[in-house]
Amino acid sequence: MKQTFKLFVLTAILTVCGTLGMQAQAIKIADLEKYAKERYGERWLDAAKNLATGLTLDANQSLTYQEIIEAPGKTKQQLYIALNYWATATFRDNNAITLNDKDAGCIIISSTIKNIAEHTGTLSKYSVSITPVIRLDIKEGRVRMTCTVQNYDVLSDVSGGWLSIPDSDRRTYGDSQRKAEDVTNPNLYDEHWEIALHYPFVDKDPQKRTCAKALVMTHAYTNVILDKVATAIKTDMLGNDDW
Repeated sequence: MKQTFKLFVLTAILTVCGTLGMQAQAIKIADLEKYAKERYGERWLDAAKNLATGLTLDANQSLTYQEIIEAPGKTKQQLYIALNYWATATFRDNNAITLNDKDAGCIIISSTIKNIAEHTGTLSKYSVSITPVIRLDIKEGRVRMTCTVQNYDVLSDVSGGWLSIPDSDRRTYGDSQRKAEDVTNPNLYDEHWEIALHYPFVDKDPQKRTCAKALVMTHAYTNVILDKVATAIKTDMLGNDDW
């Protein structure tokens, strides 16, 4: 009975991780947006401007978050096992974990979060994705988490704006990014927007509304990941190690 209960709990945990992981993502975009609105408000422009007062860009002009999480009484090995399990269960893309060094106590994760922000403008439609690099440095009794986002990856549809002529054959902005040799739709362009050159770090930005939501959603995603890392290192995933 005890073994069956543990199996049930483990299944539940993996199910939750699977639900939160969609295309190697750690949380569904709809849930992330709800989380962001509850904490920062539903007005993306105002929320982004307010958040920017407490944010700084690093030497590479990337948006970087860093937090040290204390875990008194936990050994380096215990923390490594807990975080390795968490990362494997959360980021189900086999290529997401780019470094996993037990001796060095370092795990690095890089996974694309697609369609974190979408916006239809006058002439174009935009879908923003990000690829945060999450680094977990592990020592005795503590973990340092660093999360860096260098730029927004944008799929721009120049025929998808409010004044564009409808085209039922056009691929939508929600599709995966087109490859360089893909000429099936000349209206789609892959773009990389440097965060430092867009709102709220630059006030006069023609993509202000798109970047406002992108920043708030990026901030929300980082906080969700931080919460999940803290939970993973402070508690046993099954709540009981007696088996």
